[in-house]
Amino acid sequence: MANYRTPLSRARGLGSAKHGAGHWISERVSSIALVPLVIWAVYGVLRLAAGDYGFAVHWVQNPLNATLTVLTLAISFWHMQAGLRVVVEDYIHKALTKSGLLILNLFVCGFSGALAIFSILKVALSGGAF
Repeated sequence: MANYRTPLSRARGLGSAKHGAGHWISERVSSIALVPLVIWAVYGVLRLAAGDYGFAVHWVQNPLNATLTVLTLAISFWHMQAGLRVVVEDYIHKALTKSGLLILNLFVCGFSGALAIFSILKVALSGGAF
């Protein structure tokens, strides 16, 4: 049987995924939020480079610095996971491979982010004692 439909009519019949706009907005909002946070983080790293271990612990114990560091880490890992998700969805076509990579991406980004945030909170709340 011959298919006389045009490529446009075949594409219209597929419908939309209904989730692309939300992901796009999420990526843009997280990137906008990262602009001032990364500027602050660069300033913080420059300040920390001039000090010793005690200065770094004291700096992280400041509630503002600890909060901004945790925010920077959380939004950075969220943004990284979203960006890698788009790359996998766009360029990996085998369903099983795509699913595995998406799950791996979620777990690696989630675990790494949680570990980084836990480390900052440990120093901020206990003074860096191990």
